[in-house]
Amino acid sequence: MSEKTTADFWFDPLCPWAWLTSRWMLEVEQVRPVEVRWHVMSLAVLNENKLDELPQQYRELLRTGWGPVRVCVAAAQKYGPEVLGRLYTALGTRFHVRGEERNAETIAAALTDAGLEPELAGVMESTEYDEALRASHAEGIGLVGQDVGTPVIAVPGADGQPLGFFGPVVTPAPKGEAAGKLWDGTLLVASTPGFYEIKRTRDVGPVFD
Repeated sequence: MSEKTTADFWFDPLCPWAWLTSRWMLEVEQVRPVEVRWHVMSLAVLNENKLDELPQQYRELLRTGWGPVRVCVAAAQKYGPEVLGRLYTALGTRFHVRGEERNAETIAAALTDAGLEPELAGVMESTEYDEALRASHAEGIGLVGQDVGTPVIAVPGADGQPLGFFGPVVTPAPKGEAAGKLWDGTLLVASTPGFYEIKRTRDVGPVFD
């Protein structure tokens, strides 16, 4: 049996596209020797110095983004980083699949879903965990640069250094061997020296099925 490759995955629960990529990665784990290790990044941190350039609706979305990532960091510190996967699943299911508000009540319910103390939702408005949040964010974004968003994925490169990339952005999330083939292709292009981007305009929104 092949030794498993660790795929580090930086997410912000705010983003529906990162959620779809994360569901794809869970499929990849089933068909390739890959193990996902979850980390937190923040669209609010990424965009905090260019808020004046953003539409009002997106600025409001980012304002609601601080609470969930703070709770994720607090949970990882209290219970260990291994809880992030199931907490992300609980948050994403409520935010994206069910369309629930990103408020304290929803986050407390997600914590309960993940088997964690719902009282952790109380850190949403606190800056206590912001230093750790920024450090986790910087680790992920430092692998790819400032011109991308979430998710960031990193795997060990041929030289032993982390090979990081943004995305892929895909909907709906591929399943089974289709997920494995996308993983194979993503690694192929990401490991090609000098390769930076492949992209086309999205003509559909996120499909959660």
